[in-house]
Amino acid sequence: MKKFLLVFILFTSYGATAQTLGGNAVFNFLKLPNSPQLTALGGINLTNQNNDISLAFNNPALLRDSMHMQTIAVFNSMPAGIKNLHWMLGYYHAKLKTNFAVGINYFSYGNITQTDAIGNIQGQFKPTDFVVQLTASRQYMEKWFYGAAIKYISSNYGVYRSSGVAFDVGVNYHDKENLLQLGIVAKNIGMQLTQYEGSVKEELPFDLEFGISKRLAKAPFQFSATLHHLHQFDIRYNDSTFTNENPFGGGVNNGKNTGDKIFRHFILAAQLYIGKYIEITAGYNHLRRSELRISNTGNGLNGFSLGVGALLPKLTIRYARAYYQSNTAYNQVGINLPLNQYFSLGKFGERVHW
Repeated sequence: MKKFLLVFILFTSYGATAQTLGGNAVFNFLKLPNSPQLTALGGINLTNQNNDISLAFNNPALLRDSMHMQTIAVFNSMPAGIKNLHWMLGYYHAKLKTNFAVGINYFSYGNITQTDAIGNIQGQFKPTDFVVQLTASRQYMEKWFYGAAIKYISSNYGVYRSSGVAFDVGVNYHDKENLLQLGIVAKNIGMQLTQYEGSVKEELPFDLEFGISKRLAKAPFQFSATLHHLHQFDIRYNDSTFTNENPFGGGVNNGKNTGDKIFRHFILAAQLYIGKYIEITAGYNHLRRSELRISNTGNGLNGFSLGVGALLPKLTIRYARAYYQSNTAYNQVGINLPLNQYFSLGKFGERVHW
């Protein structure tokens, strides 16, 4: 464990010094939540360990042996023909005492007309982004879990193509007696392998995050707080031209507002459990709400997210709805299946009890 913590510190130190601190990063689709529960929790959550394997895509330390042969498929349909697909599968190796998972997050942006510099139509192309991720995790003593993930990233925008490789490392502390969880993750430590035509190599969207979750002992509620971009204090978008034209917008406002700078690092979430089979989730992302504010117009429900889950014995269905515009929402639907219950597959030959 000491060796792992040393590696973790070295990785995070590298990320804090070598990765971009502003908004100019490549592969920004990596920031988008991959599953309905993560969307409903506000987009980032490191400490909600509830046997949903999709959350391990966001924090490798959340991958558990109970997720052996669990798979999830997520389908999203967005405006303008944009589609997002996510799939993940877990596997526990008893001899190695190690959990493994493979997953993909894929974005297709539909058909786009390709033209030359003067507007002559040359055909169509289909821009795509995707990341393939391999994850491994282990347990240390009774309450500690640690994990790492390696990612291959690809963007294809017609003649403009790029690829990259990145790593995530995370630690999770889970105190079942006190219903408390803590977590820390360093994300997207890596680099471009090939850059877009005509451009220089860009940095990846590194992030250092910390989270805490607490479930009440005598009430069916769980509360979470997640802090992101811990390596940079002021994460407000700094565009002087935009700010001057939109003094009430999402740019850096005139004067100093320390409270706003601090709160933009926070994502807050709450979950209500109705019996054994229904889960209701609500989240609030202050950075998202602040950046989507346009001048002094109404901001609607931007930054808020909602979700509901049906936790059936052999099937889990979740739906989430998040707001990125005042009149438009982003919807996700996901299905979790424990394949070993349908096909009698065990942990490296052992039967798993769910």
